[in-house]
Amino acid sequence: MIETRGLGHAYPGGPSLPFGDVVVPQGGTLLLRGPSGSGKSTWLALAAGLLTPQAGEMLVAGQSVAALRAGERDRWRARCIGFLPQKLFLSEALSVAENLALVHFASGLPADRAAIAHALEALNVGALAARKPSQLSGGQAQRVALARALLLRPPVLLVDEPTASLDDASCADALALLRQGAAQTGATLVIATHDARVLQALPETQMLAFRASTAEATA
Repeated sequence: MIETRGLGHAYPGGPSLPFGDVVVPQGGTLLLRGPSGSGKSTWLALAAGLLTPQAGEMLVAGQSVAALRAGERDRWRARCIGFLPQKLFLSEALSVAENLALVHFASGLPADRAAIAHALEALNVGALAARKPSQLSGGQAQRVALARALLLRPPVLLVDEPTASLDDASCADALALLRQGAAQTGATLVIATHDARVLQALPETQMLAFRASTAEATA
């Protein structure tokens, strides 16, 4: 689950960004809704422990992010946070399977070929394990990146603008894929988006609306 109370952050020389309070149950979904530059990526960075809250408190997967020391935070992030960025960052020098093995390395765990194969099969890209990212279609690459994010079955999945450059059919497929992937592991899913199609596809989903330098929680 994710819970925030009085959460806020400010970059040096910039305005303070206050965020609305939210409580997202384990397995629930939260949409971060708002235009580019309104603070959605900052909220994701706070949730992933890449930034430290300057005000309030943020609990992610039962852990106070601010209470983690630097080394602890890296290990916690590797094991508890799955992250699917807008730019997928698949290494062209490595095969699909080797890209997933980097997750085990970052977590201080030995590579688990069986777990890698299972994660890829669950998203229907098991046959692509030996390919390089340059040999994948856009949809295949997104599935591989999602398999990587879910490899360690993290309790939280953070997704940044997954539909920004997709046509309508691909947008629907991407959203279905995200919900399927999160459901497979029981992860709490957070999607940052400015795409109105996402809001239309998930009208009943809990939202945190971002406007300029503020964010307000809505159900």
